[in-house]
Amino acid sequence: MTVSSPSRAEPLLRARGISKRFGAVQALVNVDLDLPGGAVTALVGDNGAGKSVLTKTIAGIYTPDHGQIFWQGEPVHLHTPRDAARLGIETVYQDLALADNLDIVQNMFLGRERLRSALLDEDSMERAAAETLANLRVTTVRSIRQPVASLSGGQRQSVAVAKAVMWNSKLVMLDEPTAALGVVQTRQVLDLVRRLRDRGLAVMMISHNLNDVFEVADRIAVLYLGRCVAQKPSSEFDRQSVVQYMTTGGEIRMAPGEQAAGTV
Repeated sequence: MTVSSPSRAEPLLRARGISKRFGAVQALVNVDLDLPGGAVTALVGDNGAGKSVLTKTIAGIYTPDHGQIFWQGEPVHLHTPRDAARLGIETVYQDLALADNLDIVQNMFLGRERLRSALLDEDSMERAAAETLANLRVTTVRSIRQPVASLSGGQRQSVAVAKAVMWNSKLVMLDEPTAALGVVQTRQVLDLVRRLRDRGLAVMMISHNLNDVFEVADRIAVLYLGRCVAQKPSSEFDRQSVVQYMTTGGEIRMAPGEQAAGTV
């Protein structure tokens, strides 16, 4: 498979030949993936295609059986999520991992609290949280001391993303960021994804919603039965071709002499 990207610059992250097996299940088979900075890459595929396994491999939760991950051109070994976080890789999973009983500031610093003279430095954390939300133009929350339990779905997603980008992150991976959101909230989250890209971050977005994919993605990578069967700029896809790759791996029955459009 030929891997293409919008620019010739070295991608921030390159995965090459990634394979992962769980017992009798081969979850990933020789997967190649490029995640360039300043671009949104949509990772799509049917249920069981390997999207979550690939994401968790990049996040340091799973160690690949074979293959190599390159970060800024250098080979790296991600054995734990802390290894990934040290490089600047942050993941926002579908459950968001937010604590409803804590406020926004407490959630954004959960596990990374700032101390001053052995006490919580509340002022410093408040300023940093407010600055991050302002930079991302998250303006719909009433107060940064508002309990997360009182937030809408779109606001919760925004807080989870802001939490991810506070720590000098360079790659943010979003798992179904608009799932179960209404139209207005979906718009807020997609605008936030664009702002991450405009700040120069690499963004990988897992999504089943092709409307969202074509609205914000610069590139699309399609997984099918653990294999990456297509990866190229979104302008070279249409919805029909993405669905074709997702459901058949790109195998199209044609009359003799015909050539499939958009094959990789």
